[in-house]
Amino acid sequence: MTAEQMGLAMNTRIIRITAAFAAILSLHGCASIVGETEYPVAVMSAPEGASFEIRNRSGQIVHTGNAPSTVTLKSGKGYFSGQTYTLLFKKEGYSDKTVTLDSDISGWYWGNFLIGGLIGLLIVDPVTGAMYKLPESISADMGKPVAKVSINTPAMVSIESLTEAQRAMLGLNK
Repeated sequence: MTAEQMGLAMNTRIIRITAAFAAILSLHGCASIVGETEYPVAVMSAPEGASFEIRNRSGQIVHTGNAPSTVTLKSGKGYFSGQTYTLLFKKEGYSDKTVTLDSDISGWYWGNFLIGGLIGLLIVDPVTGAMYKLPESISADMGKPVAKVSINTPAMVSIESLTEAQRAMLGLNK
């Protein structure tokens, strides 16, 4: 084999390896390779210590716990469908608080235009859920404590806040 033939064989081999590598890359989605399908999400409440339950879009409870906590949640629900979660926070002495956690398109998904090709853009990343991401944290402000008044506990009430019927029962009609 001459040097020229060896050079041609080498070039052909390099072209084949490059083509095989490009074919392999085109069969995967960029976000599926580089991104995630599950994300850790820090769950916090103010004040701390609120219990919470997390429901997915189907209404199934996927996690329960007490804030602060970190949970791992799936970002996708199905083909071209990101997951949405509803978090219900409860704490004694506070009103319940509901917060929504939505997935968003991952920046890695757009890498399919450069690396992954149409298969990654239209099939792999949408099916695996890798085209979506979740925020790193979610927080619920429970607000101010709610005063609980028992029916047996004396309480001060302004006469102006009473209805006509209540005033009549007290003999306060004008």
